[in-house]
Amino acid sequence: MPWPSNWHRAENDLRVKTIALNQLVGKSDATPKPLAAPVVLAPLSPADAEAWVLQSTTRHPGIQQQEIALEVAKLETVKAEAGHKPTLDLTGSYSAINNNGTSASAADTRVNLATVGLSFNLPLFAGYATQNRIKETLALEDKARTDLEATKRTVAQGTRTAFFGVLSGQGQVKALEAAEASSQSALDANKLGYQVGVRINIDVLNSQSQLFDTKAKLAKARYDVLLGSLKLKQANGTLAAEDLNLINGQLAN
Repeated sequence: MPWPSNWHRAENDLRVKTIALNQLVGKSDATPKPLAAPVVLAPLSPADAEAWVLQSTTRHPGIQQQEIALEVAKLETVKAEAGHKPTLDLTGSYSAINNNGTSASAADTRVNLATVGLSFNLPLFAGYATQNRIKETLALEDKARTDLEATKRTVAQGTRTAFFGVLSGQGQVKALEAAEASSQSALDANKLGYQVGVRINIDVLNSQSQLFDTKAKLAKARYDVLLGSLKLKQANGTLAAEDLNLINGQLAN
């Protein structure tokens, strides 16, 4: 019969997944906690994908990094353009000499000499070094601007994908909740039919199998929605420790 074989296969699969869980959390007796009943998954807030994308433009670390890189590139261009401009430096010196002009180390008489001056430099021609440096910094500035736009597009695409993934998961949860109620009704009807003699044992077993399969799929769908909500906040750069605490609050004690 196939049932015992399937049972052993499922039991072995449970052992493998238990070992993987223990290794992941660093414990030898990790026991997953189910969601507290009745299970109510929080809706997405905000409920608009573009609102999530808008949040990413000001809070995503990758975008902020590229914005800083662009500002640095702009400053490098300003610095390079200053190579054509004249400079005025303030100079000063102080020395002590003896009467005959030699260095005063232990002389009885010496003269203290202090000088202050201005140094004006006007660059005339430096072999196109300044022009080439300006071209280089402008090219680097364009690259930084392109990298920033590419990062924004990548973050926006990832945010939209994660948002619609959560919406799809929520729809699947609702469908499976309806299927669970239907499977439970079918099981109750088959049990009653078996008791009065109009159903056989296999009908009850098939109904139980269908109900347990639906429950497993529903639990997986709810898990995917919770995980998807975290991935959505990760995608737009707003994920924080408080988000994990909210999920922990939904677990059974």
